[in-house]
Amino acid sequence: MAATVTINDVLDGHVGLDIECLDRIYLNGYVPSLQMGGQVVSFLTQHLGNPIPSPAILEKIGTAFRRAVASFAEAHRIPVVRFARNDRKIEVMRPYLARQAGTGRTGVAAIGVAQEFAPVYIATKHTGHTSAVWFSFAVSQRRVTCYYFYVWDDDFGPAFVKVCAYFPYPMKVWLNGHGWAKRQATKAGIGSPSCPTGSPQPPIRPRCKRSATDSARTRSRCSPNAGGRSCRCR
Repeated sequence: MAATVTINDVLDGHVGLDIECLDRIYLNGYVPSLQMGGQVVSFLTQHLGNPIPSPAILEKIGTAFRRAVASFAEAHRIPVVRFARNDRKIEVMRPYLARQAGTGRTGVAAIGVAQEFAPVYIATKHTGHTSAVWFSFAVSQRRVTCYYFYVWDDDFGPAFVKVCAYFPYPMKVWLNGHGWAKRQATKAGIGSPSCPTGSPQPPIRPRCKRSATDSARTRSRCSPNAGGRSCRCR
């Protein structure tokens, strides 16, 4: 009976470079003291000094943030790109990331703008037996403006910081472990930025689909073939 041959058997003895790293890395950012409705009331009254925790205050804060982003982009001549509904964001941003990488400096390559659902606070107006008005706040999924600050980092390569433009401004940071491995290999003089081993692979397109939230690590194995070298994940 013929034995089953695995990919590890095929690569055994032909591995030119073995790199172990995480794949996609997501970091979620939030303000711990703004996770409940009562905390929002305290923030608007005690922290900001308003007599009434009106949702109009949240709108003013959001408007100021959007203006600050526009001013930042204009001052630093950073392109602002509005994503269409079905756009693959990384593909849209790839030329901007390549241009920033060409400078050899860490920096913001472009700012993407999208309308997406996010957990934000919605206010409900209440009235009592008197003419007094008060508000309560609860989290709801609503379509709001989100900013994607796509950066090219000297150590990690491409990454982005996503910030929701509405209270409580949840955010997410995306990094790629493969990108980090490629950058370290490039700095060490091994191969090219497209692949640790110098393979003419499409840039920033690792084959491994595992998420960094998994407990298992992703191992990238590079082996020679007729046309050069190719990276595989297991």
